[in-house]
Amino acid sequence: MRPATKHAVPPAGDICRLSAVDLAGAIRRRQLSVREVVTAFLDRIDAVNPLVNAIVSLRDRADILREADQADAHLAHAGNAGALFGLPIAIKDLAQTKGLRTSFGSPIFADFVPQEDDFFVERVRKAGAIIIGKTNVPEFGLGSNTYNTVFGPTLNAFDPALTAGGSSGGAAVALALHMLPVADGSDFGGSLRNPAAYNNVYGFRPSQGLVPAGPDLDVFHAQMGVEGPMGRSVRDMALLLDEQAGYDPRAPLSHHKHGSFLQRLETPATGGRIAWLGDLGGHLPVETGILDLCEAALGRFADTSFQTEALVPDFDFEALWQAFVTLRQASSGCALKAHYDDPLKRSLLKPEAVWEVEHALRLTAPQIHAATVRRSSWHRLLLSLFDRFDLVALPTAQVFPFDVVTHWPTEVAGRAMDSYHRWMQVSAFATLGGCPAVNVPAGFDARGRPMGMQLIGRPRGDMAVLKAAAAYETTLPWQAGA
Repeated sequence: MRPATKHAVPPAGDICRLSAVDLAGAIRRRQLSVREVVTAFLDRIDAVNPLVNAIVSLRDRADILREADQADAHLAHAGNAGALFGLPIAIKDLAQTKGLRTSFGSPIFADFVPQEDDFFVERVRKAGAIIIGKTNVPEFGLGSNTYNTVFGPTLNAFDPALTAGGSSGGAAVALALHMLPVADGSDFGGSLRNPAAYNNVYGFRPSQGLVPAGPDLDVFHAQMGVEGPMGRSVRDMALLLDEQAGYDPRAPLSHHKHGSFLQRLETPATGGRIAWLGDLGGHLPVETGILDLCEAALGRFADTSFQTEALVPDFDFEALWQAFVTLRQASSGCALKAHYDDPLKRSLLKPEAVWEVEHALRLTAPQIHAATVRRSSWHRLLLSLFDRFDLVALPTAQVFPFDVVTHWPTEVAGRAMDSYHRWMQVSAFATLGGCPAVNVPAGFDARGRPMGMQLIGRPRGDMAVLKAAAAYETTLPWQAGA
């Protein structure tokens, strides 16, 4: 069963415990005022956030409440209300928010105030959400451990001694401790999935192109990082995804969505087949206890007419990992090069950022091409798997949440980690395939540490993944969050 949080926090009030879907409905029906909802969450943030540091750059309360009153007046005059109308939301601090500090977790941008929104932020505003602040991140999102020198570390929702994961660590903790009704995140190497697993909530990495990314300097090459939703329930994630998703001409790799994800969840999943990849036949070092939790979680799928088969695909997984590393360096490393080239800014970069840049500088065009060929081969193999299976399942992370002062694990199951992100190798498979993947809570070990399981679907099979997660959710003996 779910353990209680070790933080000395009061129980969340009735408003903050409501789902985002129910809150939005209550606001539209004027059963709750926007001021009531926003005040409840601001009070919760005041009580809890000083203990965990999940929300940063919080706007002035008076300004937020003034916006809430304007929203109530709008409703009182029969104004239109978008799907997120009146919901208080904090945006991940890797996304630009017009007029609100966006630091990217870096001292280089500690005082940066953008003059434009990221595309999905525009959509969130248009849907009526009230942006109250930002959620904390690692510097430039590097490393699945949310700490930086601008705001400090974010602590796990269940144990102040443990990491929140990352890079959407602030979002996951804010959700788990009922400081936000729903949250956005982004994912390159597991950043929507890992912190969700470490804080017992849901995190969904959409198919490549479903949520338009930008504005960016490069709109064609950067293909592996995506934006997506997090929530305490699958329906809450679908509520936000409905607003995030869809084609934008400024993002040429984006594509149209087909109907409402939330509405389509009303038709339940009818079962299917799941390929359980486990630790890939011993290729992945995995901390003791993780596979047991995930296999127990898979067992619950039997109650929803899903069948599971253990499988290890015939593929060179070490070569695939090296392809991921190469493509990440070519993308992230090159994007950070402008800061590296400035000696003053270089001194402010975390070692992981410097590592990405310096390795990017050594790459050759044939190396990058070989990595894309390897990625394409993996995509073909996944398509063949999806001819036989509806979903592929893997652990979300290879280690349980670790000590918050540890930057990253240097050893897992007796095997040395050769980079800051090797312990998250398990997250690369969905990324490289352009596949949708959701973290579902798998449970807790004997020490009370949370873990999750990834459900991966075929490219553009986002709805099937969400329906499977919703079916799984009905089998859980606990509520998501802390």
